[in-house]
Amino acid sequence: MMYFLGRLFLVPIGFILSSLVALFVIITLGSEKITHAIQGQNDVPLSAAFELVGQAAVLTSAMTIIPALALVIIGEVGRIRSIIFYVVGGGLALVAIPALAQAGISGGLEMPSTALWQIFATAGFLAGFTYWLIAGRTV
Repeated sequence: MMYFLGRLFLVPIGFILSSLVALFVIITLGSEKITHAIQGQNDVPLSAAFELVGQAAVLTSAMTIIPALALVIIGEVGRIRSIIFYVVGGGLALVAIPALAQAGISGGLEMPSTALWQIFATAGFLAGFTYWLIAGRTV
């Protein structure tokens, strides 16, 4: 019974904190890409950098939480405590977001820019690691 109550407390806290970490990474890396593109110091075109800003509205929708929530549910039900599972899974869950968002906006599957993939993958890796630190590694 105490295990269940502990998990009931740790899982939402870990999920919320890892989501905040992912949001911080997306904002930080996104603003860096936009700044470099505006100054012409980056090989990423300005339109690709501003594509990240367009994705911000989609990030607030409920559709984008599904991949990360599925990862947490699979990990908790299966009692998976591997750091690799949460880090790689977090990266894959967040990489799915631009593809899902693009499919929802245009109706087709048009691939986002590589800068967007890199930012979301980095944010997902760090969010998965954060979740593992808080709730994933404890039994």
